[in-house]
Amino acid sequence: MINKKVGIVIPVYNVEFYLKECLEGVINQTYKNFTALLINDGSSDNSLEIAKEYAKKDERFII
Repeated sequence: MINKKVGIVIPVYNVEFYLKECLEGVINQTYKNFTALLINDGSSDNSLEIAKEYAKKDERFII
């Protein structure tokens, strides 16, 4: 069976209270062959910093 890569697009705008839960949910999926593109739209909270933290420790996350 071919292990196809899945693309996930996650819009990010002032969601610092929910972003970690969202990204942990993606990480904990049983299917691991994915790339997650985090699209930050000028957040004024700590959303971008959280996204950068995940992108730094997991190459499947791209900002």
